[in-house]
Parts: sequence; structure tokens; C-alpha cells
Amino acid sequence: MRTAIEIADAEGLAALSMRGVAARLGVAVMSPYRYVPSKDDLIQLMADAAYGERGYPADPPAGWRPRLELGAHTLWGLYREHPWLAQLGSLTRPLLVPNLVGHGEWMLRALDGHGLDPTTLFDIHLLVYSHIQGLAVHLEWEAHAEAATGQSEDQWMDSRAPALTELVDSGRFPTFTKVVGSFENGYDLRLDALFAAGLNALLDGLTPLVEGRAAGAIAP
Repeated sequence: MRTAIEIADAEGLAALSMRGVAARLGVAVMSPYRYVPSKDDLIQLMADAAYGERGYPADPPAGWRPRLELGAHTLWGLYREHPWLAQLGSLTRPLLVPNLVGHGEWMLRALDGHGLDPTTLFDIHLLVYSHIQGLAVHLEWEAHAEAATGQSEDQWMDSRAPALTELVDSGRFPTFTKVVGSFENGYDLRLDALFAAGLNALLDGLTPLVEGRAAGAIAP
């Protein structure tokens, strides 16, 4: 299991294969199949193991917001360590492994007891989770793109300079031109900072709802 996780961490899920795991372990090609029947089953076990690497304190912080913040930062840290995790499952077809559900349990407990109806409570949980996962998917995408193209993020952007210049010179996007032109050394995409800023903004917006200062559930 650990060998498969190490391969995915270093090279991405696309590089993972039962044959590759066997080669890394120095065993016969068919040996891994004695323990798991397929690559899909292996990935399920890997995900459960990775999500289980971080837990929560027996004595939770006081207040729903510090608990949600702890849960969000815990998941973000796991995605940082294992970028491939964010590629597994979606809101419509979630990954149902015990240790991921354990993280959901922590978040739901943070929100429970505030008079929220079940739908609103679960909506809030999904909004927070989708913010974390939605940014985290770019970690693996960038690693895959760099491996496929041989270009770093900065090198890729430099190669697209003519296309950007054409858009700016067209005059069709004045606000875009003004904002992009204000960066002295280009825009620095900081996923950690976006995660933290987005989480704060999201929780600020949800505070009246959770604490009973806003009527009704999240609008459909």
C-alpha cells in the first residue's frame, strides 16, 4: 500500500499500475493481485489509507467555526501531501471510504446543534468541502501538465505571451487589461493563500446562517 501511495505522490495516478507496484517491490507481476483484485480496488485502499493519516483531537476546539477551520486545514494538508486524492470522487459520485467519511463526520459535528435543518447542514458541509477539493484538483493537474510538457508553470505562461498580448491589444477587455497590466512581475498564483482567503470569506458568509441570524435555508 505504501509503495503504491509513494508512486502516486511522485508521479501521479496516471503512472500507477499493478505492474509498476510489483516492479517497485521486486516481486512477480501478478503478486499484487493476491491482495487486491484490480487497480481500482487498490486506489480505494490507497485513498482510505491516505485520508487516515491525519485525525482530530479528542477535545475539539470551542465553537463551530474553529472546528470547521481545523477540518478544512486538515483536508487541505492531506491534499498537499497527496495531490492525487482530490481527483477521486465528485460531489455527485462521492468516494465512500471510511476515513474520508470520518472527516465529514468531524465537519458535520461542528455544525450540528445549531438548529439547522438536515438539508441546510449538509449543504454547508458540501460547500466547504467543494472549496477545498476545487482548489486541490489543480495540484495534480499542474504536476501532470509539467510532466507532459516539460515546462514549469512559469515557462508555460511565458510561452503563451503572444496570445496574451493579442488579447490585451484587441481592446475588447479593458478591465482585464488594466488588472493584468498592474502586475509588475506577473500574477503569482498562490493556492495556499487562495485556500485560506476563500475559506475565511465562505465562513464569514455562512456565520449568520449557522448562528441563526439569517432566515431560511440556502436558496436553491
